[in-house]
Parts: sequence; C-alpha cells; structure tokens
Amino acid sequence: MNEKKGIIIAGAVVGIISVLLVIFGNPVNMGFCIACFIRDIAGGIGMHRAPIVQYIRPEIIGLVLGAFIISMKSKEFQAKGGSSPFTRFVLGIGVMIGALMFLGCPLRMVLRLAGGDLNAILGIAGFVVGIFVGVYFLNKGFNLKRNYNLPKFEGYLFPIVNLGLFVLLLSGFSMLIFSEEGPGSMHAPIWIALFAGLIVGILAQKTRLCMVGGTRDMIMFKDSYLLSGFLAILIFAFIGNLILGYFNLGFAEQPVAHTDGLWNFLGMVLVGWGSVLLGGCPLRQLILAGEGNADSAVTVMGSLIGAAIAHNFGLASSPAGATTNGKVAVLICLVLVILISLANSEILISKKTLTKSRNN
Repeated sequence: MNEKKGIIIAGAVVGIISVLLVIFGNPVNMGFCIACFIRDIAGGIGMHRAPIVQYIRPEIIGLVLGAFIISMKSKEFQAKGGSSPFTRFVLGIGVMIGALMFLGCPLRMVLRLAGGDLNAILGIAGFVVGIFVGVYFLNKGFNLKRNYNLPKFEGYLFPIVNLGLFVLLLSGFSMLIFSEEGPGSMHAPIWIALFAGLIVGILAQKTRLCMVGGTRDMIMFKDSYLLSGFLAILIFAFIGNLILGYFNLGFAEQPVAHTDGLWNFLGMVLVGWGSVLLGGCPLRQLILAGEGNADSAVTVMGSLIGAAIAHNFGLASSPAGATTNGKVAVLICLVLVILISLANSEILISKKTLTKSRNN
C-alpha cells in the first residue's frame, strides 16, 4: 500500500507540473509530451526544417539528468546494453511515427483527455489494442535477448550528451534553431523547464512510472500499481485545467490535435505495440537511458531520427489531419512491427523447429 501511495503521489505531482508548465508558457494540453519535445529537439539541432516545431526542450534533459542523479545516489545505475540494438532503433523510429500521427506520446494522451480533448479516447482505445497485441507476443515468447554489462562510461555518455546540449542552449549557440511561431515558440523559461524535468525524472525513476508497463501489467497480472500513477496524472491535470480555465470538452478545435479518429486509433496501436516490445513507453526509455541502459539510449536515438523522418517527409499530422504520407508510413511500420514480433517469438521458432524435424 505504501508503494501504491508513492506512485499516486508521484502521478499527482506530474499532473500538477504538466499544468503549471502551461502557465509558464508551454502549449495547452502539452505541458509535458515526450514525443513532441523530442521532435522539437530534432528540429532545434537542424535534423528537420519544420519551422513551427524547433526548440531544445530542457524538460527532456531534466528527465535524463534526474534519473541519472537519483540512480547514482541509490546505487541503481548500471551500464548495460547489447539486446538487439538495431531492432530497438527501428522500433524507436516506428513508435515516434505512430506518436506523431496521433500528435502525442502516452503521457500527452492522458493530458489531452484531462484537458477535455475527446480525440484522446480513440488514441487510448488504439493504445490498449496495441498493448494487447504486444502482450499476445510476449506470451508467445517474444524476447529481444539478454543485455550485457558494459563499461561505466558507456552509461555516462547519454547523460553527458544531454548536459552538453543544455550548455549549448544556455550559451545561445548560433547553430541551434528556434521557432518564432507555433508550438515550438511556446515554452516555459529554461530553468523552470529544467527543474520540472528533474523532478519528473526523479519521480519516474523511483516509481518506475510507465503507462505501457501499467496497462501491460493490468492485462497480464491484474496489477494496477503502475497504472494508478497515470490515473493520478489524469485526475490532477483535470482538476488543474478546470481551475485555470484550460478545460475544453469536445472533439473539434482542440490544441495541436486533429479529429481523424481512425488514424488517431492506428497511430496509438503502433505506439502501444512497439512500446510493449521495447519494454516501456517513451518516458520510460528516457529514464532507463539515464540509468545507464544503452539499449534505451539507442531507442531514444531512434525516436529522434523518427521525428526527423516524420517532418522531412511529411508524415507527421497537423491540426488539419493526417497526411497521406503519414498513413502509408504507419501501415508500413505496423508491418515491420509484425515482422519483428514474429521473428523474435517462439511462434516462428517453433515452426522452424517443426519443419526441421519433419525434414529429418
């Protein structure tokens, strides 16, 4: 009960911080969004040229550094990796493409619902379906194989890179790109955003906060521990939005969202399914990378590349709706996820073994 109380308190704090970040300048219903903020960072370092989504988001840096600091303090930091890294890289790309079809990660999906955006219901439905499919393959023996202990410096590199990026942001490095309009131009002051990220990073590391893990655990084990944290985020963000006048119930005219229900659904099917195979949602991948997990760092890099691909090739949705290129990309990514699921589960392995035995 004490553990559940802890994650509920953590969720409440994350929900409140997400609303407060909107007061300080972040877009409405986007106080904290892992996919959106990684996309902005990709634009900020010139990996894509969409002018309205380019900014180095200190919240992401804070998440990584917060997880790093608390894991070092609690002696949970461990440099490890080598578990199908390129497969994880490809899955990171796919999850990001799905998220940018929906226009948000699982955390923003909850925050959108807390702000009255009913399009998020279609996203949640797709997300749950994707997790159900992922769990099916887990039950069929899906496994990306074991990881290995690595030199400690390998685990330090990802936090060091994030710290370096923050120094460049503070210095106003001339090669960085900053949006002058649109969501990328809307942001909280640097130090407030960093502090918010640090708090969320520490809480997420200590409680293992992960919506994919929570939904998966509820399906597989009837364990509501992780899911209770996201329910707390929903409730407290909802209360905050009501008090501050950000709540707007409906489907139409929601901030940075579209009303194409089918593609909201399919985008989050891809996010849920891919994240189950990876072992955690985009938030969890950042926290694990901060703890020294090189496989999660590779996944985050895949997400960064996925964001660049999405905006360079017109795959990302906009308030006008899903693009044709984006629809094709989501379907291609779903096929890739099916192939990855089959290739790494006992379904395909058992069939190969049976065929060999028959031939012998």
